[in-house]
Amino acid sequence: RKITRMPRYAPNRFPTERKARYFELVRQGLKGAAAARRVGVSTSCGSKWFIEAGSMALPDPPVSDRFLTQDDRVAIADALRADTPVSRIAEQLGKHRSTVYREIARGTQQDGVYQPWWSHNQVLERRKRPKEEKLLVRRDLREIVQARLDEKWSPQQIARHLARSHPDDPALRVSTETIYRALFAGRLGRMQGRLRTGRTRRRRQRRGVPHKNRIPNMLMVHDRPAEADDRVTPGHWEGDLIIGRGQHSAVGTLVDRATRFVRLIHLPTGWKAPQVRDALAEQLGDLPHVLRRTLTWDQGRELYYHDQVSAMTGLKIFFCDPHAPWQRGSNENANGLLRQYLPKGSDLSVHSLRDLHAIARQLNDRPRIVLGDRTPADLMRPWL
Repeated sequence: RKITRMPRYAPNRFPTERKARYFELVRQGLKGAAAARRVGVSTSCGSKWFIEAGSMALPDPPVSDRFLTQDDRVAIADALRADTPVSRIAEQLGKHRSTVYREIARGTQQDGVYQPWWSHNQVLERRKRPKEEKLLVRRDLREIVQARLDEKWSPQQIARHLARSHPDDPALRVSTETIYRALFAGRLGRMQGRLRTGRTRRRRQRRGVPHKNRIPNMLMVHDRPAEADDRVTPGHWEGDLIIGRGQHSAVGTLVDRATRFVRLIHLPTGWKAPQVRDALAEQLGDLPHVLRRTLTWDQGRELYYHDQVSAMTGLKIFFCDPHAPWQRGSNENANGLLRQYLPKGSDLSVHSLRDLHAIARQLNDRPRIVLGDRTPADLMRPWL
């Protein structure tokens, strides 16, 4: 007699809610037989559910709303059986379609059927902490990573190389983040010279975390007057700091957007917010009011008191977007030219105000191709 196997996922045989309740009771500590009786199915049916789900019953702690729940996975399975497009499923769940695509790829078994219960238990298993560190328990993998680091490969290059070389063996693949963690923890040998940046300590990561000391009342560069973007009228400046050795000294740099005229700000007592505020107010006092229109700066904390600087100088101050130095490109270019006089890694406190005036004068007297071989001083002279 021909025996027909039961489908692995048959929501029409029992209501989905009954199956969800079964797993909920098992995770609360009930035996499988007792949970099956409680929801009104046979012990063998409950056992089949348990085995197909991965033969595990893990606690399901509350997590962020951005993660899929067991009910979400069941809804995905029901929608797939109804031939609902993935984009529509994502819309119904309030998730991004990429999240649903990844979930279907992970939860689909060899027979091509998406198994929500098995997929959910696999998620719970992956969520368990602490996990064994792959580079700690796999000596062969650790040696490969160490050899590539010795050859000056970056962690990103190593991770991509392993993924290409071992596409079917997850045990011989490792993420970029895992390599960085092992490296900074000292599990991959010496640290010195392993990274191109020369960094030996990890910087604190604050992605997505609002900074409690964010500069208040910032005006963004996108709100700057169109006149500043035209580069026709002088008086619209871009500013920044050049930092000296050990971050113990600094020089302020200002560049006019229209004429590329450079002003250097002497900071003999330091470059924290109060010192920068006072230096800007004092050393821009000789500029005619018509040349004090706007100032564009990055989001450095040294301009925390920008409101006070504006009140004392008449400059309306705007801030660039994070990690967008091209929004004050003239200043970046001028800082590169100034490194001829103020080399990286040097002590900038040795330069007096007179020295900085002499450096700025030399730079302003050079012809610039962007100005048609005229000098910044020539273009600025009618306004001074």
